[in-house]
Amino acid sequence: MALVTVTDSARDYLAQLIEKQDVEGMGVRIFVTQPGTKHAETCLAYCPPNEVVPTDEQVDLEKFTLYLDHTSVPFLEEAFVDYATDRMGGQLTIKAPNAKVPNVDENAPLPDRINYILASEINPGLASHGGEVSLVEIEDGSIAVLRFGGGCQGCSAVSLTLKQGVESTLVERVPELTAVRDVTDHSYTENAYYQ
Repeated sequence: MALVTVTDSARDYLAQLIEKQDVEGMGVRIFVTQPGTKHAETCLAYCPPNEVVPTDEQVDLEKFTLYLDHTSVPFLEEAFVDYATDRMGGQLTIKAPNAKVPNVDENAPLPDRINYILASEINPGLASHGGEVSLVEIEDGSIAVLRFGGGCQGCSAVSLTLKQGVESTLVERVPELTAVRDVTDHSYTENAYYQ
């Protein structure tokens, strides 16, 4: 069973939306489009009884049933659905840290563990600047060779990002790593976040 947390406020909000549909037995389905890719999106949709998929996992949330798309389950680990009210009404948020890369354990191959940390922890922060970083290869069994793209390519702050952000996170989280190396051509600065 995938661990999907739906807060009480999100349950209440979704239950109100379901009630407005006026369909007996209506539930909510959670799924990931393009799972395991950088384009992955976690979505919620109404799920009337005639659209229930037999292979989906079912979670009884008292006010309604949450259906977990069978193929999305590995990517829904640690997913979190919340509803927060604000002056404009409120906002439903879905966070699924494993949507782009399924969660891996400490016994997974080294490239899988590095890619998981890049996708779930490092790239979301770089994305706010239009950037990303990817693993090219592992040298000498302990050096991660990385390539920056998007707003990171040609960015004047990339060496700071590399050393204080990316390298410190990877070396801390992956004990086998001793260093990271950047192979990006930073002379191309057309889309750089900082010039």
